[in-house]
Amino acid sequence: MQTEAEIKDMVRQKYSEIALQSKETNASSCCGAGGCSTEVYTIMSDDYQQMEGYHPDADLGLGCGLPTQFAKIKEGNTVIDLGSGAGNDCFVARHETGATGKVIGIDFTPAMIEKARSNAELRGLNNVEFRLGDIEQIPVTSNVADVVVSNCVLNLVPNKLNVFKEIFRVLKPGGHFSISDIVLTGDLPSKIKSAAEMYAGCVASAIQKEVYLEFVSLSGFQNITLQKEKAIIIPDDILRNYLNDDEIAQYKQMGHVIYSITVYAEKPIIDTCCTPSSGCC
Repeated sequence: MQTEAEIKDMVRQKYSEIALQSKETNASSCCGAGGCSTEVYTIMSDDYQQMEGYHPDADLGLGCGLPTQFAKIKEGNTVIDLGSGAGNDCFVARHETGATGKVIGIDFTPAMIEKARSNAELRGLNNVEFRLGDIEQIPVTSNVADVVVSNCVLNLVPNKLNVFKEIFRVLKPGGHFSISDIVLTGDLPSKIKSAAEMYAGCVASAIQKEVYLEFVSLSGFQNITLQKEKAIIIPDDILRNYLNDDEIAQYKQMGHVIYSITVYAEKPIIDTCCTPSSGCC
């Protein structure tokens, strides 16, 4: 059983390699980590091409949704993107915030930070910055963000509840998040769960959908809403890296197990915790 530190080191190494790969290689695997599939062009990622602010060279094909499309970003907002990669969602968010807003991308892979900063510099975007850091300890002061977005990243983190608590901390009262992620509605085969490539590929590390949503609630959020949900089908040529034909057949008999969801939730405007002599109790 790997420790949390070992898991993070493995993910960091995998995503350092992914930063140097083409979008085509990344998009045709499981969040960029596995081998290329000959059956489909993309497994998880949605198409950003129609979104304003999209820059193809910042899109590594690593997402599993379009959180910025649902994030209700307004002009002048401060937006934080967790697991910002090469900057794709940050640049889309920057189009929504305009020159009066601010976008902060957080990533714990130095190669991704370097790539994102280069992309921002090429575009002359002085209100988009990228910070190296762990999203379990977001390097941002409390109550600063209007909106938090993230795309297929939280599932990579061993302690997901900690991340939601950190999101709650950095959001302003009344702020909200829109997060796309991978969840499960059944059990994955043990061989997939134990594969490092599938962990870095956002599949082996995914948790049950009801547990994921419970973490959101336990962190203090309200108005929790599923904005989008879609089944994820892993092609046979990727499954064969981990399962034999009989195991693949058994897995398929289970129906859809892996889903991409986009979740929205709000931080309450008023602190729900009573303070002494406040009269709220």
